[in-house]
This record gives sequence, structure tokens and C-alpha cells, in this order.
Amino acid sequence: MTVTLFFSAVVFSATPILLAVIGETLSEKSGFINLSLDGTILFSAMGAFAVAVQTDSLLAGFIAGALIGAGVAAVAAVFSLYLNVSQIATGFVLSLMTRDMAYFLGAPFSGITGPRVSHLAIPGLSGLPLIGPVLFDQNPVVYLSLSMAITVWWLISRTPFGLNLRATGEHPEAAFARGLNPTPIRLVCAAGGGLLAGLGGGAYSLCVKAGWGHPQGAEGVGWIVLALVIFGRWGVIRAAMGAYFFAFLQVGGVYLQTQVPRIPAQVFQVAPFPLMIFTLLLMNLSPGKGVRTPLEAGHRRGRGEGMPAALGRSWPGGR
Repeated sequence: MTVTLFFSAVVFSATPILLAVIGETLSEKSGFINLSLDGTILFSAMGAFAVAVQTDSLLAGFIAGALIGAGVAAVAAVFSLYLNVSQIATGFVLSLMTRDMAYFLGAPFSGITGPRVSHLAIPGLSGLPLIGPVLFDQNPVVYLSLSMAITVWWLISRTPFGLNLRATGEHPEAAFARGLNPTPIRLVCAAGGGLLAGLGGGAYSLCVKAGWGHPQGAEGVGWIVLALVIFGRWGVIRAAMGAYFFAFLQVGGVYLQTQVPRIPAQVFQVAPFPLMIFTLLLMNLSPGKGVRTPLEAGHRRGRGEGMPAALGRSWPGGR
């Protein structure tokens, strides 16, 4: 395996994780945490593959996956924001329910062959040294994930809507005093984040790990996505870098598995998860990494970084 091929595989493998990370960052910046991600990604992967098989259309499959993700997130948001149910409890219940529904409803489609996203190199750019084969010799879903990272970063940090959603995540009472209604803004951001997570689920079954089965291979990814948002300190670009780092660990594990066959394959399959957690721990324990003063905290939040102060806290007013 050449270096170029290795990093090309990293970018390819990170695509569904990146889409889900971008979506969850958007949701959490508004103050809503979606803990149903793990089940949502599986349910979207199953739905996308089933619809693509039935319609013989990849576009229909991705639309189905996106709608499933948005629908689950909207249900979680309605229960939490309008019915004042705990965001954590709602997310856990929906995660377990959607996971079981994915395996139950997807049983007829297990192990069958379906459509898969084809390769599409970008003329001119794919021939660039080093970065050409890595970034521009992929498939359309990879390009979509890269464009969404830039788009959502711009939306959050450079637009009036981004300012409003950050205000609802930091201080919903103050946002309401300025004439904003935080609840609909959070609902829109939650549904938008779920839509991107649903696209990530579709990318698993129609692109990265084409097909549907039990296990699918995406189990546990939703929890890693939640950790990556923390890894990125609620910033889109840093969270995206975390997604690529996790994919680096996964692809590295596959490569080492072929180089050291005496070690059980399960070790390399599981290793990226504790390594990612260990990296998070080191980042939080490293001196100088934390926010030292309220002034610095406010400055970072003004740049769209740092945990939203009202994250996970329901706001009953303004409905």
C-alpha cells in the first residue's frame, strides 16, 4: 500500500462519519444534543439500501436515508423542546428503538446485492501531485461531505442565521429578549443535523460498506460521532479533522491486520475506539488546552468554538 493509496482510503472511509459529525455539530451549536445518532445511522443505512434496491435508484436511497435521519431527530426534538422530556432520555430510547427497527425491518434485505456509488474523478484536479488522488479521485459522496463541511462552517460562523443559532445555544433567554424564538431554531438545526447523519448512514450502505447485514459495520459509530464533536470543541473544522483521524485509525488497523496476521483480527477492529477515547483524554488533560478566563471563553464562543452554555438544557419559554 502506497502513502497516496492509504490517505485516499482514509478520506473515503471518513465520509459517513464526517457527514454525521457535521450534522451533530450543527445541532449542538443550537443547544440540542441528539443522542439517538447510533441507532439513526443504522436505521438510515438500512432504509437507504432498501429503497435503493426497490427503486434501483441511488438518489432515492440517499433521499430516504436523509429523511429517516431528519425524521428521527425531529421526533427527539419535539419531545424534548415542546414536551419538556429530557434530551438524554429521549435520545437513548430512540437510539435503541431505531437500532432494533433497522435489524428487524432490514432482515429481508440482508446479504443481497444492491446498487453502489460509482467512482468519479474530477478532470484536471485528480492529476494534481499528492492531493489530487487523495481528494479529487473519489466518488460524489466524498465530494459532498467535503462541501458540506465548508458550507456548515460558513453557515454557523459567517451568517446571520449562524449568529442566531449560536445565541440560542449560548443563552436562549437573551436570544428571546432580542426577538428570537429559540425553540423553532433548535428544531430546524436538529432536523438538519439528523438529515446529514441520515446521509452518513446512506453512505455506509451505498458507498463505504455497500449492502446491508447484521452486523452492518456501523455499530457504535454514533457514539464516536458524539465524542468527535467534543474532540472538535464544537467547531466544524476541528470536528472534521477528528473524523479523519478516526478513519486514519481504522484504515491503519486494517493495514496492520494484514502485516501482523498472528494477532487476532478483532483486536485491530476494536482498537480505534479506545485509541480515540484515549486521545480525547489526553487532549483534556494537557496543560494550557482549557479555557482559563471568562473573557477567553467569550472570545472563543464568538469565533464559534467551545461548548454551548445551554447545551442539553430545555427552554420552556417562547413556544
